[in-house]
Amino acid sequence: MTLVMENGWPRTAAWTGGELRIGGIGVRELAAEFGTPAYVLDEEEFQGRCAEWREALPDGEVHYGGKAFLCPEAVRWLEAAGLCLDVCTGGELAVALAGGMDPARVVFHGNNKSVAELRRAVTWGVGCVVVDSFTEIERLAALADETGVRQRVMIRVTPGVEAHTHEFIATGGDDSKFGFSLSAGLAAEAVRRVLAATSLELTGLHSHIGSQITDLGGFTLAARRMADFLLACELEHGVTIPKLDLGGGLGIVYRPGDPVPPRPAEVVAALREAVPARVRLAVEPGRSIAGPTAVALYEVGTVKEIPGVNTYVSVDGGMSDNPRPAMYGAAYTALLASRSSDAPLRKVTVVGKHCESGDVLVRDLPLPADVRPGDLLAIPASGAYQRSMASNYNHVTRPPVVAVRDGAARAIVRRETEEDLLRLYLC
Repeated sequence: MTLVMENGWPRTAAWTGGELRIGGIGVRELAAEFGTPAYVLDEEEFQGRCAEWREALPDGEVHYGGKAFLCPEAVRWLEAAGLCLDVCTGGELAVALAGGMDPARVVFHGNNKSVAELRRAVTWGVGCVVVDSFTEIERLAALADETGVRQRVMIRVTPGVEAHTHEFIATGGDDSKFGFSLSAGLAAEAVRRVLAATSLELTGLHSHIGSQITDLGGFTLAARRMADFLLACELEHGVTIPKLDLGGGLGIVYRPGDPVPPRPAEVVAALREAVPARVRLAVEPGRSIAGPTAVALYEVGTVKEIPGVNTYVSVDGGMSDNPRPAMYGAAYTALLASRSSDAPLRKVTVVGKHCESGDVLVRDLPLPADVRPGDLLAIPASGAYQRSMASNYNHVTRPPVVAVRDGAARAIVRRETEEDLLRLYLC
């Protein structure tokens, strides 16, 4: 019997022969070959989600938000799909270069880009730098002048739209470290300064209101405000501003019962209604591409029952490979993935191996009462931010990313080793 999994899992995920299979491969085989913990990434799902966004906006630009997940092989998938790439640090620039991305299709974000990072972007020939402060406008203008190029820029604007999401990932309100406030007049002044800099070319305006958004209200309100501001700037200065980048932030399903977000075509249609037809539209999906493509695979190490209090199921990863629950209460589900069980369900807390009481991956999870050491647990919707945010806390090595497709598996990011950790110490 084959049971196809629901929302939140990769589309090739299926329950077959008493175990979870992804991309045609069983989790027991994957764990035996690559070890645990591991991120198992469905290559077909990733590429399909890229294609869906590209098809939704054929006359605009789709900039993949690299902070969600990035490696050279993913860059090659993006290049093949015709997507652009949004990076925000020199390290992400380096990965874009290693993956062979055309620099003209790279957009460089960040609220505090260093002079060295800006110089690298200018000399490499990135397609656009999104300026985020008056200091950066001055720095970038000087560097472009020094290099002898006219650098294309967008101006990041905070449109005063509060996304209904966690405060740590809401970025569109006036009180934000990102961008220039629209209501305070700072965005208008930024436009004046960029237009006055002969070494800079204003190609568009940019906004991003937050992440894990599941309804279109905030998107469309921000789009209307940004379109009005763009028209006002054109009228004031007698220029044409050809592009409006309305950022990303579309959410995904993490658990059964979570709201199902709109599809890319619905998002684009809503934005298009608010933006003049002559203005080139750009979007920056990250989580909505990478998030559902990967499953985090763990092995159970211990099961500790405290009668009348809780049952703790400890796995061989934790907050070093998924800090999101500890950082801002991100909620996940998990599945006993390596065998079938007829045991009754009981609620447990899935925890990691780190020396922190807050090292919790899933709370109040119904699992079969016979869950035991050696079992494999799978957590869906693990493709975005988990590998990007992973750390070496407690000197734990970071897991590999294993791409699966049509019954074949390969590591596209290898597992770190203790030798990798020790190599950093100089004495």
